[in-house]
This record gives sequence, structure tokens and C-alpha cells, in this order.
Amino acid sequence: MSTIKKANSCKCVSDFKLDTSIIKSHKPEAGDVAVFEVLEIGSLNAIQDFEGRNCYIFEGDQIMLAFGNRYATNQFEAYVPPTYQSEYDLVGKGGVAGAVTSMFYKLQEIGPTKIRLIGYASDEQGVINTIYRHKEKVAFQPLVERKFKTILSLGSSMDSGKTTTAAFLSRGLKNAGNRVAYIKLTGTIFNKDKMLCFDCGADYVSDFSELGFPSTYLCSRDTILDIYESLLKEVGAANPDYVVIEIADGLYQRETNQLIHHLPFTNTIDHVILSCSDSLAVNTGLRLLSPIFGNRLFALGGLFTGSPLLVQEVEQRETLPVLDLEKLVDGTLLRDLLTSKKVKIAM
Repeated sequence: MSTIKKANSCKCVSDFKLDTSIIKSHKPEAGDVAVFEVLEIGSLNAIQDFEGRNCYIFEGDQIMLAFGNRYATNQFEAYVPPTYQSEYDLVGKGGVAGAVTSMFYKLQEIGPTKIRLIGYASDEQGVINTIYRHKEKVAFQPLVERKFKTILSLGSSMDSGKTTTAAFLSRGLKNAGNRVAYIKLTGTIFNKDKMLCFDCGADYVSDFSELGFPSTYLCSRDTILDIYESLLKEVGAANPDYVVIEIADGLYQRETNQLIHHLPFTNTIDHVILSCSDSLAVNTGLRLLSPIFGNRLFALGGLFTGSPLLVQEVEQRETLPVLDLEKLVDGTLLRDLLTSKKVKIAM
């Protein structure tokens, strides 16, 4: 078993026995841990290990992954299969196994990396599941008073720039003299986003995977809210002035859409910044978010800010400040924008 390459999704797994007798009878669930043989390299030629290092994989390698669903418009749509399959797919570099049902057109020629189930990682309780393994689950508490301010980083779609916005915003808040924490609430396990925020100066970074979730796609709203509360409890120990919270994918994505239309959640948010890929996405995003957040929506950012012409289009039509990367790290500017009074909607 020493030759097994263990992915980051399985960092909570130390001692285990490999059970090969149940590969056809056990119905896998999200978070179930298993060992696979790499059959054919596709779009992913590496997994992240426990330290977030790229661990390259080759045909014939044995790798430990967690089953999970994935929703990524520029990558894969994938699910935990309901029954045994002769082949599975590596659907996330952080170490997620599933069955791909659709993919972005640029990936169709090479396809996903194909893997074969060897056996499940088991202990005395049965198949090991990573979700809340050795971690405390805290129920959502919408009315509790927080000692920090929250800033929600939303995006019009996947790859609209919300992680970069969150990271440079974290740096700007640090430049303003604040202690800053960053949470990625939803998505698929991958260390890159939180490490970018850490490198930009955040004092504390975390995400859903710290609680054992390989991904959050198809989790219930209540499950996501409990993840949120559990992460906020851990963040509190760092005594931040601001917590930057990123929600993956776009405004129409299932979990994102559920959260932004759930008043107990949105009432925990003090400020919102929207990242967009183009000027039309700005218009649509504002029409959707303004009735929800009102003047807590304080700025625009994202991919479109890299184009002076797109910035011009937006500034001619919208009143919210447009923050490119240079402005996001301006501590004085951020202080001025965030200290104006924000009004929450009554529950």
C-alpha cells in the first residue's frame, strides 16, 4: 500500500484496509474513499497530494481518491455513479472520482483520465467516508452576532474572475491594516484558490474540503449552510476583521442560486462584490443581485476589468465603482467604499 498515491481529498485517511470484496456490491456515496488503477491518461495527468503538490500519475499507478459530484461549465459535469462500473473518471485534480456525463468542448477530444476501481478504503466501521471525519459539524446560526465583517465574492459564471477578485481584495484589506480570512464555501476540492488568497496576504484560508467534502455539488442548502457555520467557527479563532467568502461558479448555478435567494444566509453578509466576464454580464448580474443585497453590493470586478473598452461600457451605464486589480489592493480606497452605511433586509 506504500505505492498508492494519495490525493488531497483523502488527507484525513491514515490507517485503512483495502476491501476488494465489495467493489460490485457497495453503492458509493460522495466522500467514500477508494483505490483505483490508472488506465488511460486524459485531461488530468496529476493529482494534488496532501500538501497540495502536483503528483503526476501514469498508466498502471494506484491512486486513492474520494467519490464526488462535479459541476464545472469549462470542465466536467460528473456524478457519483449509483452502481458499479468497469471504468470511472478522474473528475477533479484534488482527487475526485466519478462518472462524466458531459464536458466542455475543448476536452472532448482528449476526454477524462480513465480509472478502474480496485477496492474501498475501510476501517472497523466499514467504508471510510471523508465528510466530517475527525471534524465538528456546526449547525447554521443565522442570528448570531459576528465579531467580523463578511464580504461575499460572487461571479456571473465560472472563470469570471471571482477568485482573483477575492485574493486581491484580501490584499487590499491587509493594506488597510485589517486581519483577513478567506473561505471558499462551495466548489470542487482544489488548493489553488485558497493558496492564491494566502499568498496575497490573507491571515487564514479555508474551504469546504477542510470538513471532508470532495465537492459541494448536489449538497442540500441546509448542508451548505452548516458548512458555512462550521467554517466561520474555525475562522473566528484567527480574530479577523473581515472574512472574504467565495461561492463557486455562476449566479445561475444550483447551490449559488439557492444561497443568494435564502434570506437567513444573505442577512449574514455585510458587503458584496460581483465579478463578470463582460459588460452584458454586469447588467444581468446587477439586475439579479440588486433587489437582494441593495447597497451592500459595493463594487464590480472580474475579467472585464482587463479591457479598457469593456470598463468604459460599464461605467457609462452603471454607478457602482469598477475595481481592477490595482484598485482592489488600494487600502485607502477600500476603506472608503466599505465604511459607508449598509442596510440589511429585515427577516
